[in-house]
Amino acid sequence: MTASQEIHLVRRPDGVPRPEDFAVVDTVVGEPAEGEILVQNLLMSVDPYMRPRFNGDQALNEALIGGGVGRVIGSRNPKFAEGDIVRHGAGMREVFLSDGRGVQVLNPDPALSLSVYMHALGGTGITAYGGLLETGKLKDGEQVFVSTAGGAVGSVVAQIAKIKGCHVVGSTGSDDKAAWLRDVAGLDAVINYKTEALAPALKAATPKGIDVYFENVGGAHLDAALTRMNVHGRIPVCGMISTYNGGGEGVRNLFALIYGRVTMQGFVASDFPHLNAQFVADMTGWLKDGRIKYQETILDGFERAPEGLIGLFEGRNAGKMIIRVAQ
Repeated sequence: MTASQEIHLVRRPDGVPRPEDFAVVDTVVGEPAEGEILVQNLLMSVDPYMRPRFNGDQALNEALIGGGVGRVIGSRNPKFAEGDIVRHGAGMREVFLSDGRGVQVLNPDPALSLSVYMHALGGTGITAYGGLLETGKLKDGEQVFVSTAGGAVGSVVAQIAKIKGCHVVGSTGSDDKAAWLRDVAGLDAVINYKTEALAPALKAATPKGIDVYFENVGGAHLDAALTRMNVHGRIPVCGMISTYNGGGEGVRNLFALIYGRVTMQGFVASDFPHLNAQFVADMTGWLKDGRIKYQETILDGFERAPEGLIGLFEGRNAGKMIIRVAQ
């Protein structure tokens, strides 16, 4: 038997989640039966998509949904060996048993940090890659706008677009993030939407309009982008974070879709399994040659998962928010 902990949702949040909406619960995990593996979580992901699920899909008093990277510490499954590093979607459990479904062995590149498999080479990376290149149908040299460009998805989207020779404008909510996007990630223009009027700033930054708007926010961002879209522009919709905690600004300019013949399409990371091999090859190369740069916000301690999740909605993350459970 192995002592463990789980993060539970104990009440439905009203607006932005609060610490008292969660509980850290002590548990005991048994030994693996035939066909099972015992996994120690090493890194856990917290992501904005989790918030809408708290309204109903996430069961109360059960481990939070979520993904991570762990190490196999016991195995009675021939597909896994003790010591294997694995990616999983088993939720916020410190240690857990699995029959192996939904668990994939990772062979991390020794030249890269294991943490990059939580973002640039993980779920947020394939979201950015597939959403921009397949859903957004990006062409080399186009005009691109990315909302929340300082986040784990947006920062990768913006840099892929730069690799493709595009003029890239990003929005973010702090001067520090804006400076990183300009000076490190190499964006052509960055808008701090908390200190600048978004619509006129976007108009000034996009003199040739927008061919692809990578949507992470909704509300005022979508409203401003719609009036700048070029004919046959594309809006891949990854998220609408401005609405997740209730409220959010209304959108008045949807008519622009009609006369601009603009395509607006939602997508999720699991839409792109056919791109995975090319994604891994491209992203590994871009990371190793420095064309993709990243930021991470790593909180040490399993019990800090709620703090990390709440921090996403308060702008306390630079790049990907990660909970480090063990070394």
